[in-house]
Amino acid sequence: MKTSYINMSLALKEAWKYQLLTYPNPAVCALVTFKGKIVAIEAHQKEGTSHAEVLALLSAYEAITNTIINVNRFDSYKAHDFLYSLPKDFFSECEIFVTLEPCSHSGKTPSCALLLGYLKPKKVVIATLDPIKGHSGGINILKSKNIAVEIGVCKREAEELLEPFLIWQKRAFILFKIAQTSNGKIGGGYLSSKESLTHVHQLRFVCSKMVIGGNTVRVDRPTLDCRFIKEDAPNITIFSKQKSFDKTIPLFSVPNRDITILDNLEDLDKPSFLLIEGGEGMLNSLKDKIDWILQYQTPKLSSHNSNYSVDLDLKFLYQDRVGVDLILWSKIVR
Repeated sequence: MKTSYINMSLALKEAWKYQLLTYPNPAVCALVTFKGKIVAIEAHQKEGTSHAEVLALLSAYEAITNTIINVNRFDSYKAHDFLYSLPKDFFSECEIFVTLEPCSHSGKTPSCALLLGYLKPKKVVIATLDPIKGHSGGINILKSKNIAVEIGVCKREAEELLEPFLIWQKRAFILFKIAQTSNGKIGGGYLSSKESLTHVHQLRFVCSKMVIGGNTVRVDRPTLDCRFIKEDAPNITIFSKQKSFDKTIPLFSVPNRDITILDNLEDLDKPSFLLIEGGEGMLNSLKDKIDWILQYQTPKLSSHNSNYSVDLDLKFLYQDRVGVDLILWSKIVR
């Protein structure tokens, strides 16, 4: 198997760990080799912080020099300043593999393409080009500095990773979250590991809004906060024809939260990230609007009678482990 394919596959696997958590930025990962040996693999982690290439180059520097840098690596401008201060040939025997074309523009973070053009690694391998006008052009910068560039390694897989980012450029990207047992049961209390619940809370924190069903509010009496990561709770839209609710339900007592009650989802043409948590009724009601489904499957069999009785064709995109659970990303096929 070609080395570049193996390296890019590893980068894509790392990027999937941060899928949607970087909203409104895309999930991106960079891998650095030194004399053919992998010395760093890092993913972009949060909007407004250092991009994947910068984090990977910092880690590569530490691995090559066997030192720990005294720089806030997530402060993109300080991180760039540190890398620009290195000898110009420091990364000359390195190759960098990036799941998305290095950005050419400067804004909340400086340009990664300009940085790479200055550092002049031996080669830059890119899975897919940046589709956003004004962000692309990174390869032209690299080529103008006589850096070898290879494009299209794991292109299809990289484009699947990028799909939510492309959707929320134009309209709402809608994710439906499911927690279930190995035999498809969804009732009977918490079904997910602490690691899965933490991941859900991370998604809640970054999403534009959470959408839940009225029946979920009345029966489960949820809080729907982000306590596992100690962050602010998301705003909530309750999707329900019946507007009356018991306001002593914990959901309504979370401070600094906006709650709206609607019988239809509006503003779906507005770029955003909507996270839906609900049961069979919600899935059936909104299945024509949902883009992706995220399943947390716990290694347990249950005799509970609750499940999702719905007909949908899915395309599996990626799967991994979160604690003891299986996490499965899928898109709805229409």
